[in-house]
Amino acid sequence: MSEEYQKYPMVTADQLRGRRERPKRVKMLTRDFIEDSLYNPSYGYFSKQVVIFTPGEPFDFNSIQDEPEFHRLLGQRYTEFEDKLDAISPNESRQLWHTPTELFRPYYGEAIARYLITNYKLSQYPYHDLIIYEMGAGNGTLMLNILDYIRSTDPSVYDRTKFKIIEISSTLAKLQASQLLRSANARGHASKVEIINKSIFNWDTVVPSPCFFLAMEVFDNFAHDAIRYDPITEEPLQGTVLISPSGEFHEFYSPHIDPIASRYLRVRHAATQGNYPLPLPQSKLIRKLKARIPFMPNLSDPEYIPTRLMQFFDILGKYFPSHRLLTSDFHDLPDTIRGVNAPVVQTRYQRRTVPVTTPYVHQGYFDILFPTDFNVMELIYRAITGKLTRVLSHEEFLRRWAYVEETETKNGENPLLSWYKNASVLTTV
Repeated sequence: MSEEYQKYPMVTADQLRGRRERPKRVKMLTRDFIEDSLYNPSYGYFSKQVVIFTPGEPFDFNSIQDEPEFHRLLGQRYTEFEDKLDAISPNESRQLWHTPTELFRPYYGEAIARYLITNYKLSQYPYHDLIIYEMGAGNGTLMLNILDYIRSTDPSVYDRTKFKIIEISSTLAKLQASQLLRSANARGHASKVEIINKSIFNWDTVVPSPCFFLAMEVFDNFAHDAIRYDPITEEPLQGTVLISPSGEFHEFYSPHIDPIASRYLRVRHAATQGNYPLPLPQSKLIRKLKARIPFMPNLSDPEYIPTRLMQFFDILGKYFPSHRLLTSDFHDLPDTIRGVNAPVVQTRYQRRTVPVTTPYVHQGYFDILFPTDFNVMELIYRAITGKLTRVLSHEEFLRRWAYVEETETKNGENPLLSWYKNASVLTTV
């Protein structure tokens, strides 16, 4: 396909946002292909495919015997939830997933609310309002749990609270608005909430006021670039995908690194002082010996670099200069494809998860989910924003801010603490 590679135009995810059909006869950087697959308004995974599981009534953990029983009850509610959806509209390829906000409602949201109230009172109250931005708010459950808790425990802080959701998906933005009108209890928050239906990457307004910025399980779906290295020279090459007239995908790597990926590589090197994992053996001698073995690949495995995450930090630093970030995400994921910082690529079919081995898959039908290297990410965030940070495990953060007795089972186990062992939390201090 080399001839086609020279001939086909290079397109970006932004250029494809107005298109209703998946593109053909084009080439795209890996990050643009992933962005288009996940967020295109007409066929993107989050625009069209996703349903977020809601378990109904909160679980009464104190009356559950142990974690296996919680797992069984959760499976039961999953089945009931999907049975109801199928009764209205059967769908074998429904993309259904859950979040800790939904599983541990309202306790997880209340822990976040305690963190917000305490830190607001320490540094901003009474001179500033409590302004909370949440990016990628899902069903709007975290927003409601936080506002309910602040209203019931600290009315003076509630009077000063403003909650703003930044949501790229029109479908989810409508769902969040409907959540506010769902009950009399939630309806009382309507004057506190603003839902902004746009991508954070199109943000262009400076917010000078101090604010908290929540990004819960958002980084994992940020687009990444694919980089492979020459094993002898260590020269990086950037990944491009070519889409044929029949919709097939062909990978190419070029030594011409675009300005965004090039800047990421420079910022990372400076921020970490060169201390970060690469898909190359440490020893140059081993690399040279491997290069002489017949049929050995002439490039390293891919490394997936979070260029979109760097751009998000740019937005925070430029437009939210007084922000404090609270973010939770996965530092490790099972069943990833080959490579450093490589994603899980999966879909659901007939209620089963089906993993695949490449990110170049039919756009919109697959979740592409990356782990976050918190060691590197924390240093890049500090370098770009000039702020100080703290990283805790999911369990450490919740032990500090949750009332853990509320999610304890009869035998003393605690799913709120023991689930999501592969997640970490970063906060601005």
